[in-house]
Amino acid sequence: MSLCQEQREKKRKLDDKSGDDSTHVIGLGTNSNQEAVVNEKRLSSGHSVFKDFNLIRVLREDVRHKMITLHGSLPLEDDGENKKKDAVLLLERKSFEVSTLENSLRLTKTVETLHNDIYSTHDVYGSESSAAADIKATLIHPATEKHITKYADHEPFIIQETQELYQTVTLPCIKESKFSIQWVYNILEKKTESDRILVEDPDPDVGFVMVPDMKWDCKNIDALYMVAIVHKHGIKSLRDLRKEHLPLLENILSKGQSAIKENFAVTRDKLRVYFHYQPSYYHLHVHFTHVKFDAPGSDVLRAHLIEDVMENLSMDSDFYSKKTLSYVVRENDLLYRMFKEKGYFS
Repeated sequence: MSLCQEQREKKRKLDDKSGDDSTHVIGLGTNSNQEAVVNEKRLSSGHSVFKDFNLIRVLREDVRHKMITLHGSLPLEDDGENKKKDAVLLLERKSFEVSTLENSLRLTKTVETLHNDIYSTHDVYGSESSAAADIKATLIHPATEKHITKYADHEPFIIQETQELYQTVTLPCIKESKFSIQWVYNILEKKTESDRILVEDPDPDVGFVMVPDMKWDCKNIDALYMVAIVHKHGIKSLRDLRKEHLPLLENILSKGQSAIKENFAVTRDKLRVYFHYQPSYYHLHVHFTHVKFDAPGSDVLRAHLIEDVMENLSMDSDFYSKKTLSYVVRENDLLYRMFKEKGYFS
């Protein structure tokens, strides 16, 4: 099957299934009791200010923040001629209602769209009759204490990591923590996600595999997110890159951009191509995201553009082994604790 075709086929199978007549939908809003009473009265009246809304075009869609801005038309209530006037409508998804979320999740229908080791993604439907998924879910199961800590909300702190701090704090931390990256090797060895590979160069020195990131649904091009994972083992992060790796980086950039243009009609001037530092896992990989997408980790405290990295390495092979690099750590991260023990925050 072609890229993402499997997801569409699974959705079709869900649509063909018969289920109960319930139409339970996951509650997305957070309301107080008083607000709920008012809303119930308004709903019972059957009134909608958008009853006569006509959509003209989508002005803007913000996938990351779940917002969309529409250009449409609506009649003016006080206009005797009842002519429709231009309107701009801003829509935003409300936050989850935590108190009812557990029960709501149990009543959903799901379609698995990806499975790799302990990670899986799912389209979540509030009811059998839903034409589109209400939620995209990523499941880590079984999750370790490290996963739970990683995704919990903790106070952030900025680290300015010198060459010495990398050698004495960060590198020992990397060796000690060691999140399992078996799922990365599964992709490289084509044990999983082989049908999702967009492009591959099998060369052991300059080769890579490019697949969609789990955060992308393979549908909204403005939210495009691909990841190129190198075949070569032993390059943990930006810190390990030297001038000798320039052919690898040039190959990833050139072939990655070409494959994305060919498959999704997104040109190089619409792509943000970068490394994370610190990365989420310590096997070298490169992020390709659409410039319209406010991708997590694309800010100045984590993203390093590949073109800048290549230029710096061409001037000084040891640039990234010597440079002070700034990034965010969070309280309760192992790296935070090791910096604290070193007296960094005192």
